[in-house]
Amino acid sequence: MQQLRLGIIGVGNMGSHYAKLVLNGQVPRCQLTAVCDTDAAKLKLYPSAATFTDSDELLASGTVDAVLIATPHYAHTTIGIAALTAGLHVLVEKPLSVHKADCQRLLAAHRDPRQVFATVFNQRTDPRYRAIRDLIVSGRLGSIQRVQWTVTDWFRSAAYYASGGWRATWAGEGGGVLLNQSVHNLDLYQWLFGLPQRVRAVCHLGKYHSIEVEDEVTAIFEHADGATGVFVTSTGEAPGVNRLEIAADRGRVLLEGDQLTFWRNRIATSVHSRATKQNFLPPPSYRNFRTISDHGPQHLGVLRNFVSAILRGTKLIAPAADGEAAVELINAMLLSSFKNSAVILPLSAAEYTRLLRRLISSRER
Repeated sequence: MQQLRLGIIGVGNMGSHYAKLVLNGQVPRCQLTAVCDTDAAKLKLYPSAATFTDSDELLASGTVDAVLIATPHYAHTTIGIAALTAGLHVLVEKPLSVHKADCQRLLAAHRDPRQVFATVFNQRTDPRYRAIRDLIVSGRLGSIQRVQWTVTDWFRSAAYYASGGWRATWAGEGGGVLLNQSVHNLDLYQWLFGLPQRVRAVCHLGKYHSIEVEDEVTAIFEHADGATGVFVTSTGEAPGVNRLEIAADRGRVLLEGDQLTFWRNRIATSVHSRATKQNFLPPPSYRNFRTISDHGPQHLGVLRNFVSAILRGTKLIAPAADGEAAVELINAMLLSSFKNSAVILPLSAAEYTRLLRRLISSRER
């Protein structure tokens, strides 16, 4: 295959962005050959592509080799399963699905290893987070003791939530700040530190906006190895902050804005604590810091990687299977808040599905 024929299903905010990237020639060896949206008016912007208002018709048209699914969240599962069953390569916008059970259904439909199946976690391309991952994987940080991440720079106005009838509803979107915005941060959290074993969260519903889903969350994570994490996020705070602090045996890392600082212990804290005769003196440390203003190729990088994986066998930035972890963590946080108790992972997919159905049903009455 010399040229990949790509179809985009859903050409709203994100789908239209991807379409522009392809049409502007920014994705090598990729051609936009089909678009689909239930709003036929949006399709008039793509005269060079085959147009459809029904995704099943696009999938059966023979006009594409791969599809990018950028629809409202619940359709990620149903359209994704249909696309995989049709033998196409698939890229799904975040989140992979709304809840763990749907993630499992979607992943189970990927039976042919020759089909490339990926999800969009564009922040994995950010050099700041890649640098932190390198510190962890290389062992230079040693064992992780504590993580504290405050992400409140996701501000959204009332106009944003009013921009689509599906937004900020249990039936249409399946969640709020966790599933729509902070899914990126929670993917990075599990990518860097792994999934916790125990989750306790407080999720405030419609605290800052007239919406039925969560717009502020505070959570505590406990990991099997004893590490702990605190995660705070909101769409109602301004000016917001994105501040990630990691305490580890070999030092401490702080990322805020474009400044990445690593205070490195000359002796591991655990070794120093056992060996020193001093009562209060911590191990000596020195500071490394750098400014990283380049945030990487983001969505363009993920799309280029997807095309390259199909045409050249390039390793995926975010295989679809990785998408389940962030969804499971989000589901666990919401379940914990509604139960007012801790939730142990692995999460019961059936229990969360029952909760979600109750929330949807209560709003439909």
